Amino acid sequence: MASSQAAPGTVLITGTTSGVGLYATKALVDLGWRVITANRNPLRAEAAAIKLGLPSGSPRQLQHLMMDLGDLESVRRGVDSLLDSLEKPLDALVCNAAVYLPRLKKPQRSAQGYEISMATNHFGHFLLIQLLLDNLRSSTRPAWRGTSWGEEGARVVILGTVTANYKELGGKIPIPAPADLGDLSGFEQGFRSPICMASGKRFKPGKAYKDSKLCNMITTQELHRRYKDSPILFSSLYPGCVANTKLFRNTPKIFQILFPWFQKLITGGFVSQALAGKRVAQVVSDPEFALSGVHWSWGNRQKKNRRQFSQELSDRVTDTVTARKVWDLTLHLVGLN
Repeated sequence: MASSQAAPGTVLITGTTSGVGLYATKALVDLGWRVITANRNPLRAEAAAIKLGLPSGSPRQLQHLMMDLGDLESVRRGVDSLLDSLEKPLDALVCNAAVYLPRLKKPQRSAQGYEISMATNHFGHFLLIQLLLDNLRSSTRPAWRGTSWGEEGARVVILGTVTANYKELGGKIPIPAPADLGDLSGFEQGFRSPICMASGKRFKPGKAYKDSKLCNMITTQELHRRYKDSPILFSSLYPGCVANTKLFRNTPKIFQILFPWFQKLITGGFVSQALAGKRVAQVVSDPEFALSGVHWSWGNRQKKNRRQFSQELSDRVTDTVTARKVWDLTLHLVGLN
C-alpha cells in the first residue's frame, strides 16, 4: 500500500446528466467510491450513467437524488431526503452543476425570483454546503499513514473556471465583460426583479455566468478561512477547457462547432470530458490534493502528463472584505439568517 492512501468513501456530486459531472461519477465509481448524484431529473442521470457503462439498480455503488439547484426549496427537500437515507456521513461533496445561458435577452428567474445562473450556480450550492457541513464534519474515512491507520477529513470541491480569475488571460476577456461583483448593491437590494446582476447594473447573460462562478471561488476561499480548524478540506479546480460539453448547448451552433477546434488547435487548452472527470476524482480522493484553500489547475495550455499546481487567484477572489460581504448577503438571500 502507498505511504499515504485513503479508502474510498461516499460522495455527493451535482450535475451528472452529461459532461464533467457524468465522467467524474464514472471515475469515482471506478475508484471504488459510492456516488450519489443530485440532478433535476434523476431518470436522465441514471440513463446517462447506464449509457456510460455504470451500474444500474445498485444504490451501494450509485444512487440518484432529485434536486434542482435553481430552487432553494428543492435543495432543502433533497438534503432532507439524503440525510434520512444515509447510514454513514458523506465523505465528499462536489459542486459541479452549472447553467450557462449567454443568449438570453432578459433574465430568467428562479422559483425564488433570482436571476437563474446566480441562483443555480452559486445560491443553490451555497445552501447545499451549509446544510451538509455538520454531516461532513462527522466523516471518518480510514486512511493509511504509512505506519498506522488514521482518518481522512471530508472534502468539499467546487468547480471553478478560468473566466472568473482575473490573474489568467481567460479571466480578462472583455466580451461580454470580466467577472466583477462591483459593490454588491444588487445583492444588497434583494436581487429580485428588476435587479439581475450582483453589481446592480444592467443584465449581461454571459457575465452573469462568470459572476456566479466568481462567487463559487470566493465561497471556497471563505469556507477555508472560516473553518480552518475543521477536519473538512475546501478546494476548487479548473480541470481545463472542456469545450464540447452540454454547458455550451445554448450558444450559437457555429460556436459549438468551432470552439472545440479553437481550443485544440490554437490555445491548446482543450481537455476531454473523461480527463476532466478523472481530475475531479483526483481532487476528491487523492492524498496529493489533501490541502485546503487551494484552487487546483493544470494550466491553460495542456501538456501530456502535466501535474497539478496551486493557481494564483486574483484579488476579486481573495479579498477578505468582499468575501465576507458575499457570504453574509448570500446567507440572507438563501434564507439562513
